[in-house]
Amino acid sequence: MKAVVFGGKGGPEIIAIRELPDPVPARGEVLVRVRAAALNRADLLQRRGLYPPPPGTREDVPGLELAGEVQGVGEGVTAWKPGDRVMCITAGEAQAELCLVHERMLMRIPDGLSFQDAGAIPEAGITSHDALFTLGALRPGWPVLVHAVGSGVSTAAVQIAKAAGATVIGTSRTAEKLERAKALGLDHGILVGKEEPRFADEVKRLTGKRGCPVILDFVGGPYAAENLAALAPGGRIVVIGTMGGAKPTVDLSLLMRARGSIVGTVLRPRPLEEKIAATQSFARDVLPLVAAGKVKPVVDAVLPADRAREAHERMEKNESFGKLVLTF
Repeated sequence: MKAVVFGGKGGPEIIAIRELPDPVPARGEVLVRVRAAALNRADLLQRRGLYPPPPGTREDVPGLELAGEVQGVGEGVTAWKPGDRVMCITAGEAQAELCLVHERMLMRIPDGLSFQDAGAIPEAGITSHDALFTLGALRPGWPVLVHAVGSGVSTAAVQIAKAAGATVIGTSRTAEKLERAKALGLDHGILVGKEEPRFADEVKRLTGKRGCPVILDFVGGPYAAENLAALAPGGRIVVIGTMGGAKPTVDLSLLMRARGSIVGTVLRPRPLEEKIAATQSFARDVLPLVAAGKVKPVVDAVLPADRAREAHERMEKNESFGKLVLTF
């Protein structure tokens, strides 16, 4: 099989397409013929040697999500058969023509959805749904603050929150991305500066001085103090990424007075059963919305796998709006 392979640790120049042995499914596993696999920032970190995959997963083959067709099944698998159209998150190795997946991690692709669009759904969809509802405890009618609204996870979060009846406030450093996010259901956009980001006062104004009970943060350190100032009493800040840095300076008395919580989350290193539970919750709550066209994958560009370097470069420049998808 052909696969995207990192020839060491470093920049996009170490990315190549290589031939690797075809995997064979063991008991409970499904062999998927990958048609599309989206790029995630975790892939960029893994390429630099900063985010190693869990034990048992290759470090040199990236990919945290895929869409394709079942090619074969291992012993004991009864829920899937060759030809079934499926998508899922993985611990790694998804950016290859073939990938092994636990049978309970798979979701059926809704009818009418292309492999390219399906490949953009699992990681962003499951991460945002888990952050909003399982970790953030979002309720209908609540305001929610979503940072970096042009990212793959944020574009999913905006739509899922809006479909649940939330008022969605978003931030971005780019006015164009805020405008594009309005088509996804963004109610209020806040343009933030690159040097000294300020958004708490505007969030308070938009929420009648109360603040947001749920904040999804992908930026990290630079936004920490403003997040606390924008947090409603008893609210939760769910930290999904640290694109701006991981070491904040904050006044913890603000957190105490707000009786708030800061929750961190990642999907990749979780135990299998937790990832299965998150997958099945997403499939139950959101896939019907996808099938009905109420939640749509946002794809910035679709590129053949041999242009993976270009996809990495584009993501690192923060030029993309939505997901970058590689096809195989």
